Amino acid sequence: MKIYTKTGDLGKTSLIGGTKVPKSHMRIDTYGTVDELNSFIGLLGDAFDNTRSRTTLKEIQDRLFTIGSSLACDPDKEPLMKMPDLKESDITFLEREIDTMNDVLPPMKFFILPGGHSAVSTAHVTRCVCRRAERCCVNMQEHELFVEPMVIKYLNRLSDYLFV
Repeated sequence: MKIYTKTGDLGKTSLIGGTKVPKSHMRIDTYGTVDELNSFIGLLGDAFDNTRSRTTLKEIQDRLFTIGSSLACDPDKEPLMKMPDLKESDITFLEREIDTMNDVLPPMKFFILPGGHSAVSTAHVTRCVCRRAERCCVNMQEHELFVEPMVIKYLNRLSDYLFV
């Protein structure tokens, strides 16, 4: 299979389900931002030596693939396809990870400047991309483009995780 199809040379692409849309479409921008977030999560994982952090981040990457496929799907055709969904347990997983990290950290008494270590800086950049992805999803919702509500909830919790 060739990676180039030339079908996008005129600025159009297809959603999952075959619907053609401009590459500037809000849905394309949103799942592109989620893809960018997934790449930064991978970069963040590369900064850690411990297996637990890397395993957690790989789990998050898997959930981001689920989110990307949900956003890339034509919502009118999604019921006909077997698309993976986020579950409440995905949110609970992040909340447990946040609580575990909070248990060993001193209480936050002031704003934190990003920096000091490459892993810390990468986590802050990743958090910013996550918040942008969340804003893109909310913008879609405000423009009456369907977004699975669990996607926004997950991205919100993920930005909390990345902050901690």
